[in-house]
Amino acid sequence: MPKEPNASAQLPSSGTIQTDPLTETSQKWFEYPVRAQPHHTDYAGVVWHGTYIAWMEEARVEYLRSIGINYANLVALGFDLPVVELSLRYHTPLRMGEAAIVKTRTNNMQGVRINWDYQIQSLDGQQLYVSGRVTLVAIDREKGKVMRQLPPALKDIFV
Repeated sequence: MPKEPNASAQLPSSGTIQTDPLTETSQKWFEYPVRAQPHHTDYAGVVWHGTYIAWMEEARVEYLRSIGINYANLVALGFDLPVVELSLRYHTPLRMGEAAIVKTRTNNMQGVRINWDYQIQSLDGQQLYVSGRVTLVAIDREKGKVMRQLPPALKDIFV
């Protein structure tokens, strides 16, 4: 018989991470700094659209780490949070060598669905490059099925 994920298990703390003025939360947003490297861009030196998605995931994982959830520990407990919906709006191109801030926050949880908002902005906040939304759901890794409710380890943090 397959082992059920331990819904009452608690995630161990991932430890304290060094805080940087650029990664502190402000107005409920978690801020994650990035810089457009050559491998992030197309031949015109403009950031390739898939790079923004990778940066958004990095910011989401670092946000979780900042509140004590190490993603590897979450997976070890038998559940995962795959993306089931993704929406992006491109406002202004970000170019090679430019730095930006990926801002993320959770918004409007519905059952096992966790909605995340994103803004990728210039360091001074004056230029909006990309805005987006991602929806994650909790799944039982062994069964590969959506869970009926968020595991307590996550519910306690997000609710």
